[in-house]
Amino acid sequence: MLPALDALLRATDPAIADLIVAEEVRERDTIRLIASENYASSAVLAAAGSVLTNKYSEGYAGKRYYEGQQEIDKIETLAIDRAKALFGADHANVQPYSGSPANLAVYFAFLKPGDTVMGMALPAGGHLTHGWNVSITGAYFRAVQYGVRKDTQRVDLDEVRDLARKEKPKLLFAGGTAVPRTIDFAAYAEIAREVGAIFVADIAHISGLVAAGVHPSPVPVADVVSTTTHKTLRGPRGGMLMCTAAHAKAIDKAVFPGLQGGPHNHTTAAIAVALHEARTAEFKQYAAQIIANARAMAEELVARGFALVTGGTDNHLILADVTPKGLAGKPAAKALDEAGIVLNYNSVPFDPRKPFDPSGVRIGTPAVTSRGMKEPEMRQIAAWIDLVITNHADAAVKARVAGEVRELCAKFPAPGIIL
Repeated sequence: MLPALDALLRATDPAIADLIVAEEVRERDTIRLIASENYASSAVLAAAGSVLTNKYSEGYAGKRYYEGQQEIDKIETLAIDRAKALFGADHANVQPYSGSPANLAVYFAFLKPGDTVMGMALPAGGHLTHGWNVSITGAYFRAVQYGVRKDTQRVDLDEVRDLARKEKPKLLFAGGTAVPRTIDFAAYAEIAREVGAIFVADIAHISGLVAAGVHPSPVPVADVVSTTTHKTLRGPRGGMLMCTAAHAKAIDKAVFPGLQGGPHNHTTAAIAVALHEARTAEFKQYAAQIIANARAMAEELVARGFALVTGGTDNHLILADVTPKGLAGKPAAKALDEAGIVLNYNSVPFDPRKPFDPSGVRIGTPAVTSRGMKEPEMRQIAAWIDLVITNHADAAVKARVAGEVRELCAKFPAPGIIL
């Protein structure tokens, strides 16, 4: 936090000031490998922390329910125009509060309770909002799920087509939260057209890669594209929907007044900043390096005896079954956290263990790439992961690794953190 801002906050609420500084130190001094996390730039943080949080703006630009929208309308229009230009979309809505509300708006736009939705099963790598049974999307709609093949751990699109022909979904989702391979959006679009479904591509994890052109874009073939605005896109915590012109009215009506009231204008401005940054050559280099880093780390983990789902990765994400190393995912993640390496435990396809104590861990390279780390650092991190998991009960080993992690992090400043 900037010293002037810290002083202002500390004068009012020193407890919160101390906790924010502690979090800054943690993010500065640890290796952050949670695939859904990143570092927002100082410019994004400045917009997100601005006076725009003071303004209430129900409605859309030019059609608000409150006065005093002169600047807000310009900000939201700028964010929309930048999203459309960056992704090549006909229409964009930047008001969803996050990814899950964005996906729920898609349901509200096209489905009635009880209608059929088809998405990737959560244990196979899908997302809760694609119809999983503990989500409102599985409770209020008839959800059918596809998975991955046991032999390849990849989606079999012939099986997806057969299931879609049988179940006739009105919505078909592609994408997920633990998918380490390139998604064939064109194939999903063809299946959706065949059965008369709306095709929704959820690119929350890979939107930055799509924007940079290092992952195929679903925009030319999808009816709707949903995304968060953080993760690889490196913006604030928010959501966004893009769609064809034919669906623009339905999507906008579903977001407001369908699901939410006034947009978070400070977040809209920060999204606009992130979209502007994503047009730069630096961002494109960063996105390409994310993939190079993930592949380098995956290769090193395989060489050290880790079992990776699908055998590797095409994007920012690695899913590893750590049980062959003699430890389950949850204790592995906790041991690594003690050593300054932060990731999350995660189920793997056909996991015999329970979701809260699964077999695997999920690893992502966006945050370390934002710090400027490259392939040599990825191989070192993989070596540390192996060392800690192998010696998970040895406090001295974990303490030594944590110190080495801090030394490495000191060489690669964390964007947006000023201490």
